[in-house]
Amino acid sequence: MKKVLVTGSDGFIGSHLVEDLLKQGHKVRAFVYYNSFNSWGWLDTLPKKIINEIEIFTGDIRDPNGVRESMKGIEEVYHLAALIAIPFSYHSPDSYVDTNIKGTLNVLQAARDLGTSRILVTSTSEVYGTAQYVPIDEKHPYQGQSPYSATKIGADRIAESFYRSFDMPITIVRPFNTYGPRQSARAVIPTIITQLLAGKEEIKLGSLTPTRDFNYVKDTVQGFIEIAKSTNTIGEEINIATQQEISIGELAQELINQINPNVKIICEEERLRPEKSEVNRLLGSNEKIKRITNWKPNYTLEQGLSETIEWIENNLDKYKMDIYNI
Repeated sequence: MKKVLVTGSDGFIGSHLVEDLLKQGHKVRAFVYYNSFNSWGWLDTLPKKIINEIEIFTGDIRDPNGVRESMKGIEEVYHLAALIAIPFSYHSPDSYVDTNIKGTLNVLQAARDLGTSRILVTSTSEVYGTAQYVPIDEKHPYQGQSPYSATKIGADRIAESFYRSFDMPITIVRPFNTYGPRQSARAVIPTIITQLLAGKEEIKLGSLTPTRDFNYVKDTVQGFIEIAKSTNTIGEEINIATQQEISIGELAQELINQINPNVKIICEEERLRPEKSEVNRLLGSNEKIKRITNWKPNYTLEQGLSETIEWIENNLDKYKMDIYNI
């Protein structure tokens, strides 16, 4: 039982991580983004019994003073707070530098000053860019194919520098594409599912040929927890991946088959990424995480998609299905 902080608790993966950490018996302080609506994001959807177990801290990851205050008395930090939408990073790159790079620096500086016993910094498979070889292991070169991925590369390298310069107990956790309940429509799986459930005869997508390695969110969260349990993971960069890939076109067809077999796919120009920015192939190696932790994926893609469809079907009112969410 530890006192832990989860930044980005109001988000998709963060809210699931908070739930699982509570189940493990930890005391959880949830860092959520301050806003005048007093919204706690996805945490607001949890049962009141669970919410009452969480210590909520409202702040802004870009503010070093608030970050430091949130980390007082904390033993472990799971740093997930970030801007993650790739299309939005094309026209607002400054905000990605401030949130992803400076926000991570704020966490690291506070952890150094406070003597925090463990810090997990969340990376992304996007730092690798299009695969130069597969499966992509942790030694794969980095390539900033979008402002988003470039800022995550920067955040990772700052985290590495604090480990090497100050001997801090840091691990860089690198999930491949995560999906599941509570994911926003800026991601491809909720985009497909919501259009299908809305009864549309055509669904609009971007490029259909890129491949991705999809983690169900419960497997991703379990990866974080298993990595935190082991001291062998300190100073390491660790993929969370299924080591299986599927193209966006194949994925869309699988969902069409499950929901409405009569639907056609339309490739919409607005949804296409710039040619040099599109990551064409992501297939991750999970050899390292399996070797140094007890983690393994428990969900097949079919199982994860089934649970995701069911959740979205019961929560369609939370999605704006008639617009392109960037």
